[in-house]
Amino acid sequence: MYSKDFTQRAVAYKDEGHTFKELKEVFGIPPETYYQLKKKLTAGYYDVKVVHERNRKINKEELKQAVAEKPDAFLRELAEKFNCTESAVFYALEKLKITRKKSNLLIAKNLKRNARNI
Repeated sequence: MYSKDFTQRAVAYKDEGHTFKELKEVFGIPPETYYQLKKKLTAGYYDVKVVHERNRKINKEELKQAVAEKPDAFLRELAEKFNCTESAVFYALEKLKITRKKSNLLIAKNLKRNARNI
């Protein structure tokens, strides 16, 4: 795969009147490749394609704002707000790289309980 810049220079070089032999010496491409590159340039192969993101039930910005307003909200509370399932909220948060923190109180209780049993 040749870059757009390389393709433009190679096609322009040939269009200036140079022979295919000179084109192969300078750019290292045969006549077949020249015609393929020229076809791609004229067809708009290298033009930037706009990627449209589909509409989602959970808006990313609104979810970020909801978590910022109430960081200790349960998934079910967020699901009710966005009218979707808890798993949908979980996966949306995962895509945004927002983790749900675990309660340190529960961890501390388990440590005390385990210490008593030893």
